[in-house]
Amino acid sequence: MFWIVLSTGALAATWTAAGLAALSAARTARTPQGAIGWVVFLLAAPVAALPAYMIFGHHRFKGYWRARKAAQHAVTAARNYTSARFEGAGKLAVNTVPFERIAGSKVCRGNRMQLLTNGHQTFTSIFDAIENASEYILVQYYILNADGVGQQLQARLIAAAERGVTVWFMVDSIGSRHLPQEYFQALETAGINTLDPAGRRRPWHRLRINFRNHRKTVIIDGHTGFTGGFNAGDEYLGLDPAFGPWRDTHVRLNGPVVQQLQLAFAEDWHWRSQEPVIDLLNWQPEPSAQDRPALIVATGPGDNTGNGSMMFFSAITAARSRVWMASPYLVPDQDVFAALKHAALRGLDVRILLPETIDHYLPWLAGFAFFDELRDSGVRILRYQGGFMHQKCFVIDDTIAGVGTANLDYRSFRLNFETMALFFDAASASEVAEMLRNDFRSATELTVPLGQQKLAIRLLAPAARLLAPVL
Repeated sequence: MFWIVLSTGALAATWTAAGLAALSAARTARTPQGAIGWVVFLLAAPVAALPAYMIFGHHRFKGYWRARKAAQHAVTAARNYTSARFEGAGKLAVNTVPFERIAGSKVCRGNRMQLLTNGHQTFTSIFDAIENASEYILVQYYILNADGVGQQLQARLIAAAERGVTVWFMVDSIGSRHLPQEYFQALETAGINTLDPAGRRRPWHRLRINFRNHRKTVIIDGHTGFTGGFNAGDEYLGLDPAFGPWRDTHVRLNGPVVQQLQLAFAEDWHWRSQEPVIDLLNWQPEPSAQDRPALIVATGPGDNTGNGSMMFFSAITAARSRVWMASPYLVPDQDVFAALKHAALRGLDVRILLPETIDHYLPWLAGFAFFDELRDSGVRILRYQGGFMHQKCFVIDDTIAGVGTANLDYRSFRLNFETMALFFDAASASEVAEMLRNDFRSATELTVPLGQQKLAIRLLAPAARLLAPVL
């Protein structure tokens, strides 16, 4: 009798907890699809769903929102300061207002942009800039490995600190989970300001699964900035035999837009540490003669309107002739999915470049559940064959180009902290278009429908799509 009562009580407690979690999911999930998915999962299989929900689905942490609010107060003055000096982009070929409202900053002129399309080029440029730093260096990576590239970065940062340069360094707790403690200790011994991903603050450990800082940022003296798809590790030089050659894109920036990139770093640092660094940084931009109109769009889970998704939606709906995009994953939300289909139905040249090589199986698999409907609308799906393709970039007509860290998936749209550098001029659009055109030559078009794919893909792709909000 005792065991029957105990089992009944445990079952009742589980269903009660699942019901409360379902109510929470219905109230706080970031999309209707996510809410429905969690409610069905929690009520149908509470024993399995409750632990999953506590890790992946619980978004409303009071401490998190308080910390973001405090950080926002800390950067408001700097944002106003920089925005006041970034005005004057002049009349451009595209309406930039949606992008500016998403970014919370103005498009600025007087910028220089250089595309970096392989690991050797990217790390050489970053290391050279670090060696020429005179005041400070800001470093932020999602993945940083203690291998050849990671050790080279560490040595250069320590050398910079020894010559009197101030260094701030942070990495993501999930992406860089294998980085040994000794790596941080060497930096700290050299006097470098670090944020240990093991978690100096709370409730960071509760957010470490879902809210990932996916940004890759290096800033030198407030005048030179880098962002894009490259993390720091030997695989990004093509040295991992499992992936082979690594195809990625970074940008080197100069001009006022670097202050916008710097502002995103300062906000992240303040949130993680409660240590404001704004007053310690250089906020005097040095315009470049290249004069590329540019804007940094930094998005994250603190956004109330799904700014990551809205940035892609705004770019796609602004197109009049061409939408070319490259991403390692294609697991879009309904807004971006509809925008892509509508662009193709309008007769635009819509192409999406994806890797043939697999790095994360579930998002790769889930993409197959979207391909048929996109192709039926006229979207061309191209699979890159020249190694692993990891770049996150796009070009719209001859007017907008974007390079950064955001993938075409739910996670980048709504869960990760991401950075995209947008450019609103024909020269930048032409350079990105030519880069993608070369990549298309190393790709094959996917024409086989889901019903004719391998059995595992046919069976599992629709199920993987159900997990899209957390992939």
